[in-house]
Amino acid sequence: MNHNADENLREILASPSYRLAEEDSEFLAREELRPVRMQLELLKPEMILAEQEVHSTIVVFGSTQIVEPQETQKKVDAAKAALAASPDDEALARTLHRAERIAAKSHYYEATRQFTRLVSEKCQRDDRCEYVVTTGGGPGIMEAANRGAFDVGAKSIGLNITLPAEQAPNPYIAPQLCFQFHYFALRKLHFLLRAKALVVFPGGFGTMDELFDALTLRQTQRMQEIPIILYGREYWSRVIDFQFLADEGVIADAHLDLISFAESPEEAWEIIARFHEH
Repeated sequence: MNHNADENLREILASPSYRLAEEDSEFLAREELRPVRMQLELLKPEMILAEQEVHSTIVVFGSTQIVEPQETQKKVDAAKAALAASPDDEALARTLHRAERIAAKSHYYEATRQFTRLVSEKCQRDDRCEYVVTTGGGPGIMEAANRGAFDVGAKSIGLNITLPAEQAPNPYIAPQLCFQFHYFALRKLHFLLRAKALVVFPGGFGTMDELFDALTLRQTQRMQEIPIILYGREYWSRVIDFQFLADEGVIADAHLDLISFAESPEEAWEIIARFHEH
């Protein structure tokens, strides 16, 4: 078989083995490289947040489904029209009920926005990045939180994650502080590393996952002491009966003190300020 050196050189230069490892995305995506990818997801935000002089954060969690009142009303109106056309359709009746329940909670969008506007006005002064609002970077309550900071020209952080849905960042995050994650564990770590408070608005599985992660770390004294504020006692008391857990002996009575409730943006801020003795 004839062997052409020039052709062989071209194959060498085109071979994946010849690429610099740092430029070889296929190599970095291999299963064996998972520890390296996890380290990169730890280091990249850590280094950029340090460069941006972000010293502390206020983390806000909540549902992606709770959007502005006018948007929720559009969904209610559409569901009503669909049901009117097929009044015996149980699935459409269920869709209307769910849309109405979301609409009933849409006031939390504006409350979130007011809270983060208040925090950002008080804490981001003289180019010092204290209590920077941090969210998962998506829609709904997360958008409202980033938007409140955006309203007053303050920076805010978005920790987005690659998902089949809801992975696009909302438009109110500081561009230099918007990060994308693959690993939930690393994302959760960055939520809490600099946190001075956690404010949790009504939400579903994801919100509760993040809430209980923080509660467990506080319960076991594996993170810094911060206030964990549940916004909207009526909602959270229905979703989780914390007193029942204590009465059943599966958590200590003292663990109930890890949780505070707030009903207004001002009350949420007062809890944080009092906790940190501002």
